[in-house]
Amino acid sequence: MELINHDSPQPAVLATEELRRVPLFENLPEDQLCWLIRQGRLRLLDTGDIVRAQGTPADYVFVLLDGAIQIVKKKGNQEILLVTHTERTLFGELPVLTGDPHYWAEGRALAPSRILELDKEDFWELLSSCRCVTTVILRTMAQRMQEVQALAQQRERLIALGTLAAGLAHELNNPASAARRAASQLRGSFQKLQPAALKLCRYAKDEEKQAVLNVLEQEVVERATAALALDPITRSDREEQLADWLREHNIANSWNLASTLVGAGLDTDWLVALTGRIAPESLPSVLNWLEVTLDGVGLLNELEHCTERVSTLVQAVKDYSYLDQAPLQEIDVHEGLESTLTMLGHRLRNGIAICRAYCDLPRITAFGSELNQVWTNLLDNAIDAVQDRSDPCVWLRTSREDRNILVEITDNGPGIAADVLPHIFEPFFTTKDIGKGTGLGLHISYRIVVEQHRGDIRVHSAPGRTCFQVRLPITPG
Repeated sequence: MELINHDSPQPAVLATEELRRVPLFENLPEDQLCWLIRQGRLRLLDTGDIVRAQGTPADYVFVLLDGAIQIVKKKGNQEILLVTHTERTLFGELPVLTGDPHYWAEGRALAPSRILELDKEDFWELLSSCRCVTTVILRTMAQRMQEVQALAQQRERLIALGTLAAGLAHELNNPASAARRAASQLRGSFQKLQPAALKLCRYAKDEEKQAVLNVLEQEVVERATAALALDPITRSDREEQLADWLREHNIANSWNLASTLVGAGLDTDWLVALTGRIAPESLPSVLNWLEVTLDGVGLLNELEHCTERVSTLVQAVKDYSYLDQAPLQEIDVHEGLESTLTMLGHRLRNGIAICRAYCDLPRITAFGSELNQVWTNLLDNAIDAVQDRSDPCVWLRTSREDRNILVEITDNGPGIAADVLPHIFEPFFTTKDIGKGTGLGLHISYRIVVEQHRGDIRVHSAPGRTCFQVRLPITPG
């Protein structure tokens, strides 16, 4: 048996008794243990030593006799910890058993360790001759594949959660900042309202004049609420006309007052009619009072709009995550798509058009939160694909096919290359730049649709059109 690292103080001889303490080999006869020791190579590692680097040929499997080995996958500048193996454990067998030519992760010693390296040809011979070893290895392989898949899905969820949280923070910050600004300005409006009202008290001493002012206030507020947004040129022209009229009638602060009145849907005709309803000497006081009132109403409307936006976003988060709801339930797919679009709203502000063609679909029995993760991955990829288009567009179509529903997400991006298409759902496969993609999104989407929901997911791509089709059963199989 060959020994690597002769300077280590650890023993250079591996006895069959020690090898038998490895659960994988506890039922092997003595002659096969001796064969393993002859064929294997004992390697001594110091803390930090690399067992095999990621990307090197997968030619060996390893038995950790003592110590600890950390399995790490490098992704760009990041390192993803997959698992930590302790003593008397087999590792490195997955790429050999699955036929991968290279190690897709690297092993690193966390402490001084001893490992037995076994050539893959000898490993296959061991499997073919020892049923007890084969059974244990296959059981271990299945368990590890599940652990890797679960880890990959958890990491992708955390990445997606981080992306959505950043977008949500941006979305919430805008209405929150606007509401704070409106509340501050509203305080100033209230401070102006009292002096303006006191001036009117000198005019409205009788009930008739008070009634006129009450009607006037209600009329102005109603017109402001129903006012339509004007294009900049039309608004500027109307403000100039109103400012001229106000100056002719010796009204101070005519330009600012004109802007407020135009915003409320008022014009010179309305001002002319106003002069017939009140005394000429009270016109400045009435207009000043109306300006302050309209400012306050506008700020209150802005506060209402901002808080409504915050409430909509919070509801979208609850709908997206299915918070406080059972994992498996009857869901509306359209609601899931719309809540996902709301969560991705910060990415749709570069002129990206969303075109919907929704069919009347029945509710389906599904895991709503997981499906929303699928919609997030597909829509996020579609948005990435159309970023550089002059006419970026993403289409959402739904239809019913017998016992299934069909959701199609299509973009007019550059398309997916023909040599890439067969690998699109493979784990850790990505065409995005380093740091921009994990290579897990589509793989996890595939598992959610196919394995968890017994559905189907396909992709068709050509330059200018890429379409992902997701078929889901209406009721569980």
